[in-house]
Amino acid sequence: MKDRKKLNIELGRITPEEYRAHSGDGLALVLDNIRSAHNVGSAFRTADAFGVGKVWLCGICAVPPSAEIHKSALGAEDSVPFEHVQDTLEAVRRLHDDGFTIISIEQTVHAVSLPDFRPEVGGKYALIFGNEVDGVRQDVVDASDFAIEIPQEGTKHSLNVSVSVGVILSYFRFARQ
Repeated sequence: MKDRKKLNIELGRITPEEYRAHSGDGLALVLDNIRSAHNVGSAFRTADAFGVGKVWLCGICAVPPSAEIHKSALGAEDSVPFEHVQDTLEAVRRLHDDGFTIISIEQTVHAVSLPDFRPEVGGKYALIFGNEVDGVRQDVVDASDFAIEIPQEGTKHSLNVSVSVGVILSYFRFARQ
């Protein structure tokens, strides 16, 4: 049997306007001083794929409109709502006040291993991803409810931030069904 790729029209995707009107499924993405606009764009594209309600761009993160973001986001920066705040702690405080559980995606002494975490159906989660070199700032980790660590094998101690966003959002999408 031969298989064929689906045409875009067969994918049944919603419009950017319909996306912005949806509830966001209780997920917020917080980017803590991501230095690469391409990583920011990739985060937007992955956020769109998994139904994130809002992306918070903090500190030095590039902000749309940006040709570099668009190169990897491919328009997702136009569908996923976003807000820029200078200090990540401001975003954390606002999300906490809105009832979100604040989770740093970071390797910490007491981090929960991703496969051991079970998100609640209907729970509201703000997922914080850190700078490509330094990770999530320590004061932001301290302000979080807890940290989740992605288990890894091999010699490297971390994944690219855009890959981490994909791993975590995919896990949350399927673990909350």
